[in-house]
Amino acid sequence: MLGNSFTFANNMPETLANLIDAEVVQHTRGGVRLAEQLNPNTKMGGITQAALENEKWDYVILQEMSNGPITSRESFLNNTALLCERIRSNGAVPVLYATWAYQKGGKQLESFGMDYDEMYQKMYDAYHEAADQNDALIADVGKCFYEEATKQDILLKMAVIQMSLDLGLQRR
Repeated sequence: MLGNSFTFANNMPETLANLIDAEVVQHTRGGVRLAEQLNPNTKMGGITQAALENEKWDYVILQEMSNGPITSRESFLNNTALLCERIRSNGAVPVLYATWAYQKGGKQLESFGMDYDEMYQKMYDAYHEAADQNDALIADVGKCFYEEATKQDILLKMAVIQMSLDLGLQRR
């Protein structure tokens, strides 16, 4: 697993290892970008490049910094392509771990000047373009988060409508 806190938080590598009954190795650090994984002159990049050259893997999961696919789309696409090439030369299959939009209504999202739906769509488009260009698998976690948020919005709206109806019926 190559990524940052979105990859290592909540013991995800251990959870994944238990789910698939396999060894999961992580090359992660908070805020790391895929570009750093490619750079042999950084500590993270040196470790990652050595692992891709000297060890055998079945799958290598790639996750970009949270807003990287939007704010640095070309860099994201280029770095993904370079990593996918190295992963395939190792005999492994690249898997893109597509992350999610910032919290709906949150300050991070507000600072980007876009709404939740727009950030979701831009993230979705960037990860899917990278997967298509590199014939990579995709773990579309961002889509799952988005669909769940949409369900929660619908449930909340239904609850408000029901409360309004209940209040209206009680007033008669």
